[in-house]
Amino acid sequence: MGNNSNVQEFILLGFPGTWYFRFSLSMVFSMMYGLTVIGNMSIIALVWTTAHLHTPMYYFLCNLSFLEIWLTTTCVPKAVGILLGNSQAISFFPCIMQLFLVLSLGSAECFLLAVMAYDRYQAICHPLCYSSLMNSTFCTQLAFGSWLSGFLAISVLVFLVSRLSFCGPNIINHFFCDIDSLIALSCTDTSLVELAEFSASVIIAVVSCAVTLTSYIYIISTILKIRSAQGQRKAFSTCSAHLSVVTIWFGSAIFLYVKPSAPNALDRNKVINIFNIIITPLLNPFIYTLRNKEVKEAFRKAFSRM
Repeated sequence: MGNNSNVQEFILLGFPGTWYFRFSLSMVFSMMYGLTVIGNMSIIALVWTTAHLHTPMYYFLCNLSFLEIWLTTTCVPKAVGILLGNSQAISFFPCIMQLFLVLSLGSAECFLLAVMAYDRYQAICHPLCYSSLMNSTFCTQLAFGSWLSGFLAISVLVFLVSRLSFCGPNIINHFFCDIDSLIALSCTDTSLVELAEFSASVIIAVVSCAVTLTSYIYIISTILKIRSAQGQRKAFSTCSAHLSVVTIWFGSAIFLYVKPSAPNALDRNKVINIFNIIITPLLNPFIYTLRNKEVKEAFRKAFSRM
């Protein structure tokens, strides 16, 4: 993964400002990171130790929680160091690896959310066949396929970025190695990389959104056919938490990546990335906890045993 760059080290700008502002922001990021790890680990531990939660929906939720921990860990500790002025420098190879992990984990999350929508479709639209259709082997294949597809979908794009040359300046206007920031700094032709970025974003978004939207069209159609209002509420409650997460994640991801690269939008992208990498992983455990009766009941029983 070598190139002919004169620049072999980048400086991550982070969020410029006074020392008090950067210190305060670093404390906020640290607190949010700690809550994210604790919240998602709690979800994993709860599902692991609660027998009646050993279902496909919670198996995929554990995968999502595990993915969220790695996604936020890839960026937030480094971002805190940047804010405190201790570790703004990052060499070329770690920068490319960070880019690869962020994009791969983000892509895997898109596919995993689509798989979770498909699981809800099977549960609500084909309840009698659900257990046989969503067996453990098929669920494992779906989860593994989501992870593998996310990493494979980004491999070519990151390889092309690694072949770019950088002649200076070397200041990345972000708190991690963002692809648009690297494209803006390159001193070589970036048209192929920009085309690959746009193509990968469209493919990932189209595939995952198509599965998600199609699943929810059938889900809503089935729910509306239920005669009792109580039955409709019960059916919708099983997918409302997932729908909330999907809306937040896909909304910000599509806004960030399904567009041509724009160097003049780097400051805006930096703020939006906070939602994807810091806020969404923090919110997910609380969304699934507060909007899911089974999880709330499992937490209540777990605390009562302490």
